[in-house]
Amino acid sequence: MRLAGRGVACVRGGREVFAGLDFAAVAGEAVAVVGRNGSGKTSLLRLIAGLLVPAGGTIALEGGDAELTLPEQCHYLGHRDALKPALSVAENLSFWADFLGGERFDFAGSLATVGLDHATHLPAGFLSAGQRRRLSLARLLTVRRPVWLLDEPTNALDVAGQDMFGGLMREHLARGGLIVAATHAPLGIEARELRIGGVA
Repeated sequence: MRLAGRGVACVRGGREVFAGLDFAAVAGEAVAVVGRNGSGKTSLLRLIAGLLVPAGGTIALEGGDAELTLPEQCHYLGHRDALKPALSVAENLSFWADFLGGERFDFAGSLATVGLDHATHLPAGFLSAGQRRRLSLARLLTVRRPVWLLDEPTNALDVAGQDMFGGLMREHLARGGLIVAATHAPLGIEARELRIGGVA
């Protein structure tokens, strides 16, 4: 499996963020997208996820499931946690599992892995920032997809949480998945660097 972009261009609000960008990531590999604020790191992830349309170039997943689109094979984890505060931890995770579709994996096990099994019935609005991030990470485990697109994934995680997430990323790569992460901080795993420019 290989995720590849050729000559990719991004325009936001009438401004060219980047152009002529080539990149590739193969199964079992993590790529860290780095650059200053405003350089287009988040925009690149959103282009891959199908949330934005490229102004030029192509992005394709070679060797993935031919019956599914690229976005259907991606998990996009934004830098903000997409949670409903009034819903419980379990209800939030159940919503995402239903929305994403596909085969569900061990629901309770996903929460236990990220350290939230004690908070299953607690409203998400009561969670700390780190716990909200852990709940978002549980989404990656509940519905398996080969491509993880991660925007500042370690934000709000304490040292134990970062170690836990490092283990999850290594397991994902060992199963043949791939990771593209926009980050200002070290991911905690071996990753090839993709530097993009742009206007800050």
